[in-house]
Amino acid sequence: MRAWHHLYPALPAFHGIEALRAGLGALLGIGLCALGVAVAARLGLSSLYLVAPLGATAVLVFCVPNSPLAQPWSAVVGNMAAALVALATVRVVPAPWSAALAVGAAISVMMLLRALHPPGGAVALLTALEPGPALEAGPLFALMPVGLATAALVLAAVLYNRATGRVYPFRQPETTEDPAPPLGLTEAQLGALLDRFNQSTNLGVVDLGRMLAAAQAEAARHRFDGTSCADIMTTGLITVRPDTPLPEAARLFRRHAIKSLPVVEEDMTLRGIVLQADLLDAVAAQGRPLVFGPRSPRRNVSQVMRPAARAVPQDMPVGALLHRLAAQGSEVIPVVHNERLVGILTRSDIIRLLLHGAGDRAAA
Repeated sequence: MRAWHHLYPALPAFHGIEALRAGLGALLGIGLCALGVAVAARLGLSSLYLVAPLGATAVLVFCVPNSPLAQPWSAVVGNMAAALVALATVRVVPAPWSAALAVGAAISVMMLLRALHPPGGAVALLTALEPGPALEAGPLFALMPVGLATAALVLAAVLYNRATGRVYPFRQPETTEDPAPPLGLTEAQLGALLDRFNQSTNLGVVDLGRMLAAAQAEAARHRFDGTSCADIMTTGLITVRPDTPLPEAARLFRRHAIKSLPVVEEDMTLRGIVLQADLLDAVAAQGRPLVFGPRSPRRNVSQVMRPAARAVPQDMPVGALLHRLAAQGSEVIPVVHNERLVGILTRSDIIRLLLHGAGDRAAA
């Protein structure tokens, strides 16, 4: 039974809606190609017709559009290269050896072109088994029908996948480095991981990064499962009003040795937050100490405060905030309940929680 276990289906069960989405996409894609062929036949373009490997291409571009094997370059260039290789093979190698050599050579060429596409092997085999149309058309056989029909199917896949919520073509790495790479890994390091485990043909670098980032966030949530912002937030806050003068805010910073001042209305509705850096920036912009003479305009904290858009609800799990505090440079996060300030979270609060957990694990 253990030996038979390895013969069980390796793919997870597909959701019914996904199976319907992919099947309908293939129907529309091949249908549009067939319509184009019918129109071409009326115009006298007998060299444009459907080739059987397009069915395999449809499986890739509509069912697994995130696979590197299904990307436009792989599909169009891979199929065309396979057709050219097979055409050259049947001209110099007699049957039945031409079929095997055509497929093997096509695979090698596709890999060298970074255009590996499984249906390309079928294109090569079909060309070798039925060389008549290819020999009659010559090198143009790779362009029409193979290249043109594949390109039409890929274009249909681009439009259909995006219309149904799938990303195709898949995400390529941006020119700038991700400011917060998952697990601290750069795109080059993620690519090296794919190469080490021989998975470069199955998954793109950016999609691997997205999966690792999601796994990292999920692990953080589970690590502090049951711990919410309300459990560890700092309460009893020193606050200011939007019309509080800047000199008074500066005195509060000095007197209480704090790094932030939440800005609230009388009913504790959060309006923003002022950091020490914001106050220093205001002083630097003014070009003089934070002392106002009788003729100076009366400036208040509403002019330098940061918006309260980054506030979080008190019942949010702490693990969901680790990425923001560690990687995005956030120094303090307001915690609200019904838009009213109830506390703040700082990196110090998270560090205390981490140290407390480390103590528990060491004792265990």
